Amino acid sequence: MTREFSAGGVVVRQMRGRWWLAAIEPAGRSPSAGKTVLALPKGLVDAGETPEQAALREVREETGVEARLVAKLGDIKYVYTRSWAGGGRVFKVVSFYLLRYESGKLGEIAPEMRIEVCGAEWIPLEDAPRQLAYKGEREMATKALEYVTRNPGLKLLEN
Repeated sequence: MTREFSAGGVVVRQMRGRWWLAAIEPAGRSPSAGKTVLALPKGLVDAGETPEQAALREVREETGVEARLVAKLGDIKYVYTRSWAGGGRVFKVVSFYLLRYESGKLGEIAPEMRIEVCGAEWIPLEDAPRQLAYKGEREMATKALEYVTRNPGLKLLEN
């Protein structure tokens, strides 16, 4: 069985007295019952790259914003069957990091990334565990909400 390692970010920002999360709308995902599919930015860890670096890069590429590392939230592990390259089962680990928004405009995505991402939007962090499409990502949003509740100052990790 092939193994894949990916990393992603739960980007949070305080606006208008509350916490918001940067969610993406993946390209090629058909909405069910007219509902938009929302997910977290993530992607494969490239050769020579740390998971933290990959998470920051994927966030920049898929959302258009720069962020800073706060903490590791956890890993999601699952098995899927490829629908390309002759199929085959893949064991995948996705490491998610809590990131704090630094700069940039959400949704300013490079044209070459539009094959992966249709758009991005800020959603209230407290709503994210219900709005995100995938179970593991909803769990990561819950962990992010718990983290910011416990750490109102949201200290950044030095890297």
